[in-house]
Amino acid sequence: MTTPSGPRADPRAIWDAAVAAARPGPLVAHELTAGPLAGAVRHARRVLVVGAGKAGAGMAAGLEAALADTLDRVEGVVSVPEGATLPLKRVRLHPARPVGVNEPTPAGVAGTEAMLRLLAAAGPDDVAVCLLSGGGSALLPTPADGITLADKLVVTKLLHRSGAAIGEMNAVRKHLSRVKGGRLAEAFRGRLLLSLIISDVVGDPLDVIASGPTAPDPTTYAEALAVLDRYDLRDQTPSAVIGHLARGAAGELPEAPKVLPPNVVNRVIASNRLSLDAAARTAAGLGYRVLDLGAFVEGETRPVATAVAGVVRSIRRDGQPVAPPACLLIGGETTVTLGNDSGKGGRNQEFVLAVLAKLAESPGDLGGVTILSGGTDGEDGPTDAAGAVADAGTLARAAALGLSADDHLRRHDAYPFFDATGDLLRTGLTGTNVMDVRVILVV
Repeated sequence: MTTPSGPRADPRAIWDAAVAAARPGPLVAHELTAGPLAGAVRHARRVLVVGAGKAGAGMAAGLEAALADTLDRVEGVVSVPEGATLPLKRVRLHPARPVGVNEPTPAGVAGTEAMLRLLAAAGPDDVAVCLLSGGGSALLPTPADGITLADKLVVTKLLHRSGAAIGEMNAVRKHLSRVKGGRLAEAFRGRLLLSLIISDVVGDPLDVIASGPTAPDPTTYAEALAVLDRYDLRDQTPSAVIGHLARGAAGELPEAPKVLPPNVVNRVIASNRLSLDAAARTAAGLGYRVLDLGAFVEGETRPVATAVAGVVRSIRRDGQPVAPPACLLIGGETTVTLGNDSGKGGRNQEFVLAVLAKLAESPGDLGGVTILSGGTDGEDGPTDAAGAVADAGTLARAAALGLSADDHLRRHDAYPFFDATGDLLRTGLTGTNVMDVRVILVV
């Protein structure tokens, strides 16, 4: 990524620092050289590597670097998005879905089945290392018996469109899967399974990140059915899915494991909190007073943006809760509930446009304010942008082009708006994923 110069250099430098803190290679290498289980991995008869996620390539590279002197004992397969591969020696990076498509694919099924075969062949002295990061759910799509990939795709799209929270989505997906909800760990019979995790979920719950393939599952078949009912999706869901979940709720199918053996160890090595801390240090070093609203921000994007705009106004007008020059940091991950007439965009682009539009309601409130919001993975919805960065000049350019922020917001159509004004945040894939980071400067 290249940081631009000019008036937007500071917000971009702060955001880049957040992303850099979650670089997977050094984090994995540290765990496997200095972590509490490094010796157990290094002295294993074989090290079997599995996993999935947007950070998979960097995580696997970090593993090979840490185990460089024992690579002949390493074998593995990790599913990643297409284009997110690196030349590795012993771990095969399996392209499991196109970039920008967060849905299950046949290629993802093939990669997951390869992992299951590898783990099933483990001997009693073998160690497995599972590398998990954001996007892992869609990259581990092998369905349960009686469920087709097409069935799972229908359910995934329905849940996305309904604005279901990630925990709700995963409660359903885990009960339609052969590997999620701790079932991947169940397939392993070796000495130790060490799962290294880069969290893309608010609060870092192990059972939710990548749908918890190596974590106990606290949800049930009955809860999965309740999610579909909560969003009135039962009638639109394939009958095979409803039948499968109903049989599970009736006790006719085994639940996902509620407890896993002590040889399964999960360690979160990167999170949104870690990245916000790095962003705060960088902002302070650039001379800003930092107000960090934390990593637990979630909910519908537009109301969150309205609340944030109120905080920005208070900073500008009253110097409270922090006086300018101020840097407002916000982590977490919001959602956008789409309608039938929805346009193109993502939650970060919509956030920036919503804050921009709200501040524009009062003359002068946008002066000296820059708003940046981006997905730390470099993706935001089904677009080629990570998010957007905007200021008063954005609205001036929009007015000259005859664009209305309110009209684009109504249609969830932020991408064309920012594409036209030149304010999209295009970074390419970053190789990590710790949710979103928003940087708002008030000077």
